[in-house]
Amino acid sequence: MKKLAIIGSTGSIGTQTLEVIDQMSDVEVSSLACGRNIKLLLEQARKYMPHLISCAGKEDADILKEDLKDLPIEVLWGDEGLNAVAEDSAADMVLNAIVGMKGIIPTIKAIEKKKTIALANKETLVAAGHIIMPLAKKNGVKILPVDSEHSAIFQSLRGNESENIKRILLTASGGPFRGKTYEELEQVTLEDALKNPNWSMGRKVTIDSASMVNKGLEVMEAHWLFGVPVNRIQVLVHPESILHSAVEYDDGAVIGQMGVPDMKIPIHYALTYPNRGELTVKPLDLFEVQTLHFYHPDMETFFGLQLAFDASLAGGNMPCVFNAANEEADAAFFNKKIRFVQIPQIIQKAMEEADFEEDPSVEDILETERDVREIVRKLICTL
Repeated sequence: MKKLAIIGSTGSIGTQTLEVIDQMSDVEVSSLACGRNIKLLLEQARKYMPHLISCAGKEDADILKEDLKDLPIEVLWGDEGLNAVAEDSAADMVLNAIVGMKGIIPTIKAIEKKKTIALANKETLVAAGHIIMPLAKKNGVKILPVDSEHSAIFQSLRGNESENIKRILLTASGGPFRGKTYEELEQVTLEDALKNPNWSMGRKVTIDSASMVNKGLEVMEAHWLFGVPVNRIQVLVHPESILHSAVEYDDGAVIGQMGVPDMKIPIHYALTYPNRGELTVKPLDLFEVQTLHFYHPDMETFFGLQLAFDASLAGGNMPCVFNAANEEADAAFFNKKIRFVQIPQIIQKAMEEADFEEDPSVEDILETERDVREIVRKLICTL
């Protein structure tokens, strides 16, 4: 029986993971952590009976303690609770599915306890890949990607040596604004940006997909996960989202992974690795699909993607600057303080203004995040 700790259990990936577990007989939920959705966390606690749960705030934790006083479930809160779930001594694997740089420290804590990591938190590798990957190697810890694209690359690499990679072909749906001009993007609304044509994702990832910033974050993540320079990562816009990514080898062979656009498939693969189990999802019918299309990304209109390549090539704390600025800009867009086209403009301005650190520690990264958020908040006030 595999025992799983889930960080971000009430979010999009967390809830879909629990739906996958419902189909499995050999995975048990050991602990759960969420932010502020304590109503759903309470339901999850009663259904899956973890020995430990955690939420963001003390008042919410007090409510949970009262509601669960009939059960032997420990309730914690804040960073202490988050780290306790990451270090859960009863868990074999930790699924990190929270959004944002808050996921970095729990990932480090879990690696230090030699837990297998199922990683859906992009920021862990975007901002701290130079710390995370050596630490995982030192502790003999496997990092299993949960993002559909990185799972596809991971699967396409099985049985092959990474030094024979010529290119990684990283696919993108193109989001709801594929093919639009910059002038058209100036008119889009929040409601427009939240309508991803293929994928069911959380709010932030959906907005990032619309701006193509999400693909930029995935480029940085792929660089660290697979040890491939960013100039050998090619983004392909693939509207059907059937080929989830591929690897081109030195001998000209291209190996990819295909399937319907359903996050349960890569989640299930991470939970069952190195084996494959049965999962009930809609089967891929290529006769129905018939045609697959691939396009170059428009990196002038969606220049947030180009900024991601620039940040990754600069290295140091610049990917952290990129990510923190994007998070702050996303929040402002969601609260209708800025327009959609201003998201990459804000990222670019933050990259120009932030201090550069060549080899940042975890503390440097967290300080960079705080500084960049302040830069962006001041910038937004002037718009």
